[in-house]
Parts: sequence; structure tokens; C-alpha cells
Amino acid sequence: MPRLKGLSSLFRSSVKPKAKAKAKAAAATATATATVKNSTAMDAALKQYVSSLDISSPSISHSVGKSSVKYPNPPPDPINAHASLAVRTVLPMLKAEGPVLGSEKETKQLAEGISSILRDNDSHETSSKKSSEKQLEIPWIPNFYNEVRSEQRKEVSRKRKHIWVFKSTQVNRFDRLVKMCAQTLGVQATIDAFGKLGRENGLKEYNALIKICIGKARESDNEDVMLEYISRAFQLMKLMKEQGFQLENETYGPFLMYIVDMGMVQEFDFFCKFIKEDNPSSLGRLGYYEMLLHIRVDNKEKIQELCNYISVNDLNEPISLQENYLLALCETDQKNELLQLSEIIDITKVSSLGNAVSIFKSLGRLLLESLAEKFLLEFKECDYGIEHISTLIFSYATSIPNLAVEDIILKFKSMHTELEVAPTLKSYEKLLIFCCDLRKVYAALDLVDQICREGLTLSIDMLNSILLASDAVFEFNLGQRIYSLICQHNLIPNSETFRSMISLRAKMKDFGGAYDLLNDVKKLKLTPTASMYNAIMVAYFREKNINGALTVLKEMERAEVRPDSQTYSYLIANCDSEDQIIKYYEELKVAGISVSKQIFMALINSYATCGQFEKAKLVLLEKGIPIKNLNEIKSVLVSALASHGQLCDALDLYEEIKEAGKYLEPKSVICLIDHLQSEDEISRLLQLLEELQDPDYWVDGCYRVILYCIRNKHTSSAVNLLKQLKDRFSNDEVAMQVLFDEVFSLFAETEPSQLHIGLELLQALKNELCVTPSRKSLDFLLSACGRAKDLRNSNLIWKEYKAAGYPYNVASYLRMYQALLASGDSKSAKLMLANIPKDDLHVYVIIEACQKAYNRSKSAKGKNKKNKSKKTQKKEPKVK
Repeated sequence: MPRLKGLSSLFRSSVKPKAKAKAKAAAATATATATVKNSTAMDAALKQYVSSLDISSPSISHSVGKSSVKYPNPPPDPINAHASLAVRTVLPMLKAEGPVLGSEKETKQLAEGISSILRDNDSHETSSKKSSEKQLEIPWIPNFYNEVRSEQRKEVSRKRKHIWVFKSTQVNRFDRLVKMCAQTLGVQATIDAFGKLGRENGLKEYNALIKICIGKARESDNEDVMLEYISRAFQLMKLMKEQGFQLENETYGPFLMYIVDMGMVQEFDFFCKFIKEDNPSSLGRLGYYEMLLHIRVDNKEKIQELCNYISVNDLNEPISLQENYLLALCETDQKNELLQLSEIIDITKVSSLGNAVSIFKSLGRLLLESLAEKFLLEFKECDYGIEHISTLIFSYATSIPNLAVEDIILKFKSMHTELEVAPTLKSYEKLLIFCCDLRKVYAALDLVDQICREGLTLSIDMLNSILLASDAVFEFNLGQRIYSLICQHNLIPNSETFRSMISLRAKMKDFGGAYDLLNDVKKLKLTPTASMYNAIMVAYFREKNINGALTVLKEMERAEVRPDSQTYSYLIANCDSEDQIIKYYEELKVAGISVSKQIFMALINSYATCGQFEKAKLVLLEKGIPIKNLNEIKSVLVSALASHGQLCDALDLYEEIKEAGKYLEPKSVICLIDHLQSEDEISRLLQLLEELQDPDYWVDGCYRVILYCIRNKHTSSAVNLLKQLKDRFSNDEVAMQVLFDEVFSLFAETEPSQLHIGLELLQALKNELCVTPSRKSLDFLLSACGRAKDLRNSNLIWKEYKAAGYPYNVASYLRMYQALLASGDSKSAKLMLANIPKDDLHVYVIIEACQKAYNRSKSAKGKNKKNKSKKTQKKEPKVK
């Protein structure tokens, strides 16, 4: 890569011969020893502080939460504030030499700096987690946990402290600390910090730091910054070697993958040599990255050279090198080279099932069924295991492109039949999850029926997945069929199964059936849960049936089921008076139910609905709002204010969120876009659109802004948005065409006066974006021409069909016939009618409706003209 050509020399100059490296390491050790002796006071102070740290302290969490939530004044960003404090106080001390922490004041400053990093990331922990950690409260530096011991810890055995506490809390906490400090202080400062704290860096710490360096390099577009972080990562690997750690794939993998992605060939050779010197056994895995690199830079000659080498030397080279070359070829779908290596590799010696799965997925994508069958037969002959073979068949069948789910299931079954092996329950369950992910619920249910008929015991969790998928695709009626399958095959439903089935019944407005399921819960001696009743309650509220919802609350009391936070959030959100809001909120607190973020959101929406906007704002001052949820709750307030006409306040809060370095939630951004409809808001709308990072929300917001542009005649902005749509979906022509169709569908619903914008967008689509308009887009525009009674543009769009290569069909003839009638061109309409086949009843009905509508309109106009003529004649004076 030309722009990074100086990288090799940079690293070569940093690598010394082994003898020099040993001398340097010895000198470094001596220097470190001297430094340690000179900083005894600093170490003692740090050890004493660190050993007493309690990052899960409720008081810390409460103080941060309380100080961070203030409205209407814009709150400071607590994370940024603490980060800057840490940099100002900790970093200079880390760089200083000698006993800089001799005084109590200086020790306290460093303590506060590290605490600031810990507090912000742990203040959102739940109270249950805090209490479980506090049961055995030990410091997070293992060398010093004997210095400060509580009475409770004295009663706990040393074995339990070492095994349970260390593994469940200390390791995870320290891993998080490494990442937090590296992101805040920098990599080198973090290494220095933990060295001063008496903690030697281990493999996990080094690997975490290397990943952070690579992540920073990937994020940057600046060449110097990229080189700096690559250099830091390399220095970390050097330091690991000097400390006796062997470089494994977990360490060098992310580093080499970045070098591959950047196409840095010379640098890659240099780093591979460095790694092989330390770990000769890494040769096979390095071959994987080498093959990926040459594929990345499209060096076909080198790819073929590697394949030829392994083919000629297949007996002398280790299987790991063959396997890793094959893996790289499979992951990048290099068909010809894959076929070449498949002739010499022993597939049964692949090191792991995961690697075999990757190979079979590639065979599926490349439609290499004969090779897949050959490999499967080899696995079967060597007693590979039916479970693994079935998994490989699943991997192959589900990777075949452009194959319907039903056909994938048939392929899955037929391949098992050919091999004379039965599908395992595990592979069946994977196939069910695959169907659910694609929302193919009917295929999933047919598969469940077959699995049960084969005598396999299916996990109830699989049916729960199908219930969730049915809900997602609005197939609410499938709840009854699933319940029938459960009863028919004697499956045992759990509480989640019943909750999902009750929810589906309630969404169908079958409240009687939902209550029947609740009775079945009791018959099966399961405990009814609040979530089951909540599913019925929210359905009643959705239908604006307040009495029905309150009846559910009474049923909960009779069944002795305690309402939960979700119950009260539904009740509060549907209050129509301030007194009701206060009533339910007080009930919740008296019942001792924790106030969730849903409660705060419900309070905001309910107060806004009642017109109490100031009280809605005051919700942000409530105690107990977790910092991690504060921005989400503020976003709900923005939506509530905008939806109820308080647009200025909503925009003020939006600006406050931006100033704090946060982002508005996507739903709230969409809400603001919907309500900013005055003529001079285009710049703000485009700014809001930029904030949407989620692709689905961005497309939704883009449509809304384009509709605004159409209504307010901002043609150039609409064209720019179309260009952005094209750029985002340039690799998927089908998706791009569907999105353009959605844009042009807007003209079928807008005012006729806005037709000219649609025609301008059509020309921009053809001339500026070089995209051929789809048939649907032309259909929408032709319908808009008919509504506008625009004969000239109707003829223009009619010619566009031919220019785009679309033959006229019945639908296009009908639309043009309607447009001609509407425009008053009866003669041309009669000629067009001759081209429309009338043997279809629906077509005949449409023609008749058009004739009645436009003939009536024509006759009405004729009558008006005639009456006007008569009145004029009566008023005319008689000529004498």
C-alpha cells in the first residue's frame, strides 16, 4: 500500500537481534527495579487505596445519578466530565518519575481519577447484583486482599474466596477496568498505571489492549494516527515476548486481520517472521492470513502459487497448513482453488467442527453438492458421529442461495436419506430456529409436527420461538394451532408458552379464549404470572376498552397475582386525569415495586396527554432514574412534547441532549421529523436525518423527509436524498428498486399540484442517478397523472414504459384508459379500451366504474353549462 510504505522500516528498526533484546530486557529489569525502590511511598499509597475500592457502592451510584439529572438546565455529560478529570489528574502522575505520591493529597487525586472511570461504568448495576457482590467484599487487586477484611469475610473459607469470588467478580471487573482505562487514559498510560499498582499484565490484559489499538486504527482516517496505533500494538506484542508469553492466534489474529484488510503485503511478511520466531507452531494459522491477504489484494498468481505448493508438498506439509488455506478459500468463496485443494486434503482430519461447518457453508454458497456429498460420505466412513454429520448437512442446505425455505427443508431431508442417517434433534432445532429467523412460521409448524411424529422429544423453547415469530408476522391465529400441537403430542408448556398464546388470543380480540388459557394454566398446576394478565390488559387498552382493562386488574386480585412494574406502566400510561396518575404511582410505591424506566416513560406520556407539560418535565428530576436510561427517558419527553404541540420545548430539550454529547433515540427523531412541517424546516430535517444510524430508521426517516420535500417543493433536496438511497443500497439492486418504488408511491397520495415534482424526480433518476425507473414507479406516476387530469404528462409517462423496455399489460392499459377519460380525451380512451381484454370480471368491473365516474362528471359539467346559458339568456334585454 503506497501511502503506508514506510511502515516496514518503522518496525524493522524497532526489532533487534536476540542477544541485544536480552541485554535490553536485562537493562529494563534493572531500571524497573530502581524505579520500584524509588517509588515505595507511591506504591504503598496506591495499594492502600486500591485495596479498599468498592466500585459497586450504592452511595457512589446514587451520587452520580443524582448529580447527573437536572432539568430544564442542560446537564453536564458525567462520563466526559469524569474522563477529562482522569486525564488531568492521573496522566501527569503516571508520566512522573520518583515518589510523586508521597503526600496524602496526591494519593487522593489519583484515587479519584481511577474511581471516576469505575463509577460511570458501574453505577447502572442492579441492586441485586450489588448485594451479591457485597456479600464477599474483597479488593480487586488479588495481591492485597488480606489488608482490609470485614467480619463477614473472616467467616468465609479461603478456598471459596479464591474460587468463587475471584472467578465471578474479580476477573470480569479487572477486564472491564483494563478496557475502560485504555480508552480513557491511553494504552501506554494504562500499562504504566497497572505496573505502579503492583499488578503484572497478563495475557487477557495484553490482548484487550491490542484489540483497543487495532480498533482505534480502524476508526481513524488519518495515516499518522493509524501508524501510531499499529506501532503501539506491535510494541505490546514485543513486550509480551520479553515477558515470556507465547504469541497465540488470540493475540496476533486481530492485528494480522487489520494488516490483511489494509492490503499491506510487505508489512505482513515482516510481522509473520516476527511471530514465527516466537511460536513456530503458528505456521498453519499464519497460512490462513497469508491466503486471505493475497485474495484481498487480488494477487491471483500468488494464490495459485500457494495452492500448487500445498498440492505438490501435501505429504510433507502439516495438515494444519492445508486446512487453513482451505478455510481462507472457503470464507472468500474461491471456487476453482477450493476444488483444487479438495482433491488432496483429508477432510476427516479437519481440527474442529466449527472449521468443517465453515467449509460446508461455502460448498452450499458455491452449489458444490457433489463435493459436499463426497465429504459427507468420508465423514460417515470414519465414524465421525451422526450428530456432527447432521450439523454439516444443515450448514450446507441453509447456505444454498435463492432457495425457498420449504425447498431447504426438502434438501435437508433428502441428503440425510441418501446417507442413510436420521436427522438429529439438535439439527432439527437449528432448522426450526432458521425458519423462525426468516419468519416462515407455517414451515416451522409443519416441521414440528414431523419431528414429533418421528418420536423425538422437542424442547418447549422451540415452540416458544415459533410463537414469538408468529407474533412478529401478525399471524395471531397460529396460537390455537400451536396449542393443539402441544396437546396432541403431550408436550409440557411453561409459563412463557402460555404468556405468548394468551397474548396472541388477546391481539385477535378473543378475550374469552385468553381467559380460557388462564384457566388451563391453573389446571396444569402452573402459577399464573403478572405478564399473562398484562398481555390481556394491554390488548384492552389498545381497543380503548378501559373497563375491560380494569377488570383484568380485579381478576389479578382474585387470583392473588401481584401486579408488577409493567402492569402499573400500562395503567399510568392510560390515565386521563392527574388524580389517576398520582393514585397508581402511589400504589406502586406502597407495594414496594421497583420503578422501572417504563414507569418514568408512562408518567411523561400520561402527564403530556393530560396537558401537564411542566409535570412531565419534572419526571426527569425523580430519584432512582439510572444514568444508562436517562437519555432514553429524555427522548420520550421530546416525543411527548412534540406530539402534543409543544414543539419549541421539544426542540430545546433536543438541543440540550446534543450539547451533552448524547443522541436522540431513533423513534424520537422520527417523531420530530413528523411534526416539523413548516416551510423553512428543511435544514433541520436533514440534520435530524443524519442522526439516524440504524439503517431501517434512516430509510423510514428519509421517506418522511422526501414527503416533506414534495409538499413544500424542495426538489433539489429530494433528489439528493434519492442519491443517498442509491449510495446506501448500491450493492443490492432489488432493495434499491423497492425503495425507489416506495418514494414514487407517495405521488399516488399527494395533491395533483405536486405532480410536477414527481416528473422532475423521474428525470433525475434517469439522468443524474443513471437508474431505469421500475414498472411500479411508472404505474404510480401514471395514476397521479390521471388524478391530476393531465393529458400531456399521461402521454409522456406512457412513452416511458416503452423507453424502459416494459411491455404494456392489463394494469397499465387500465391506468392509461382512466387517465384519458379523466383528461376528457374520449376518442383516445375508446382506442385504448380496444386493447383491454374484458374476459376477466374484475377488469370489467373497473372499466364500468371508470365509465360511470367520468361520464357522470362530464354530464354534470354539461348540465352546469346549459343552466348557465339559460340564465344568461333570461338576463339579456329584448331587442326592439
